[in-house]
Amino acid sequence: MEIRALAAQLGVRPTKSLGQNFLHDANTVRRIVRTSAISADDVVLEVGPGLGSLTLGLLDAGARVVAVEVDPVLAAALPGTVAARAPDAAGRLTVVVADALRLVQLPDPQPTALVANLPYNVAVPVVLELLELLPTLRTGLVMVQAEVAERLAASPGSKAYGVPSVKVAWYAAAARAGAVPRSVFWPVPNVDSGLVRMVRRPSPTGAARRDVFEVVDHAFAQRRKMLRSALASWAGSAAAAEAVLRRAGVDPTARGETLDVTAFTRIAAARLTA
Repeated sequence: MEIRALAAQLGVRPTKSLGQNFLHDANTVRRIVRTSAISADDVVLEVGPGLGSLTLGLLDAGARVVAVEVDPVLAAALPGTVAARAPDAAGRLTVVVADALRLVQLPDPQPTALVANLPYNVAVPVVLELLELLPTLRTGLVMVQAEVAERLAASPGSKAYGVPSVKVAWYAAAARAGAVPRSVFWPVPNVDSGLVRMVRRPSPTGAARRDVFEVVDHAFAQRRKMLRSALASWAGSAAAAEAVLRRAGVDPTARGETLDVTAFTRIAAARLTA
């Protein structure tokens, strides 16, 4: 699919404000679809379909696709692109004109898989928003900036481990699924990308997501501090924080970067039961 010609035909110029870097490499599209492991039984949510390269690959796998596109010109053009290049698949495409960060609901049937090339500037909030909004999502494969991919999939104790790592782990097990060179995009970005695969799992029990995420935010706001200091404002004082941490079975001298999501859940629960 010649995306430059299609963009010219539509009068579209990629904009930095929307993070538009269009995927044009057919081998990368096939690799993403293969890695996503979607089937004809899936309803795939694609965020930011752009000019439709990945959309066509997902439809070729037999899946239904719900494409959420914030750019009204691209959203209006996508059904025609699919009808021209894959007419037999046109009935399996639904286009929703919306900002993924402001979605309230999607038309039925609800999506079972997220597969998307996400704009770098909103990748983490979009992933977290969709995992919370759509409990029907069982799997996800997102292409994001390489550094963001590292953070999303990082394990406790690693340099990249931080707020995104813990919050994604609340919903799913995340793992790196390969690197993507910048050359497969138009225009070529100034960074490389990476794939992250997510598989939904039950969230920890004992405390609400909001309470756990509040602990996480405080713990990493000053990530080099010991938890009894980092959580002082959250708990009311360093002494109160230390008491909560001990009730949770967490070393008060530990740092947030060493704890997994279940430990943060225990901390939130320990404060609630004080």
